[in-house]
Amino acid sequence: MRLRSVELELPQAEVARQFLTEVWGLIEAGRTAGSVFLRATGDHPYVMALSDSNAPTIASITFSGTEDEIQRMFERAATADVRHDERVQYDEPGAPRGFRVEGNEGQVFRFVTDSEPAAALPLEPDRPIQLTHAVMNARDRDACTRFALDVLGFKLSDRTRGMSFIRCDRTHHAIAFADSDITSLNHLAFEMTDLDAVMRGIGRMKAHGHASVWGPGRHGPGNNVFGYFVSPFGAVIEYTAEIARVDDNYRVGGPEDWAWPPNRTDQWGVTGKDSARMGQAERLFRFIPFGAAR
Repeated sequence: MRLRSVELELPQAEVARQFLTEVWGLIEAGRTAGSVFLRATGDHPYVMALSDSNAPTIASITFSGTEDEIQRMFERAATADVRHDERVQYDEPGAPRGFRVEGNEGQVFRFVTDSEPAAALPLEPDRPIQLTHAVMNARDRDACTRFALDVLGFKLSDRTRGMSFIRCDRTHHAIAFADSDITSLNHLAFEMTDLDAVMRGIGRMKAHGHASVWGPGRHGPGNNVFGYFVSPFGAVIEYTAEIARVDDNYRVGGPEDWAWPPNRTDQWGVTGKDSARMGQAERLFRFIPFGAAR
């Protein structure tokens, strides 16, 4: 099972597409009547879908797996008696077949098998490889964490004072939940080839008038390097690299393992964090009510 893509609906999707392809480094991978799909260089058919809407919303966070993995996930959802769809075919790159599951705070998780798998493209140092994690704000982080572990079968990697980091494969975290008073998209992280690619990305964004709101830096949980930005379409997005790969022998860390000295928010402590701008942007994208998601 792997994190595959995120499906967003937002005003002026075309403006977002232009930024994501011309500056951020994604590649257009196809269109339907209502959506445009953008891929990275990895072997996912796409990593972001953009559709026009009156308000910024998250239609789904999508994971892909084998037919057996998706069937087992479907059976887990049915056994847990949580709200979920029947399996359907989706009209999008990869021709995936799958279903959606509603999280305990209305999050929408989608699980698919691609009928038409995509081949990876040659690595390019200034293009993302994949969407590597999606972080969500949660009103009850502990309950959301239990849902991910008990219903979805994911595994806990680390906990800090304010976040739970959860994996579905060997990548340290595919999703995370952050303490909040609302349920929303906190940020999306795109994996680059290495530290230099992250630094060049920060420079490229600066040259286009988008200064980082946090970074460069190196996180504790996951050990990944990062640069965060508030995108022109409102969401917080991250360039990252060197994220830890772990296995079942990994010791789950607690808040006491990830305490920094005063006034430091990462391992390096070389840049500040624009918490006001980030905090506002992290509240913008809300999940579409399950019955209305497309």
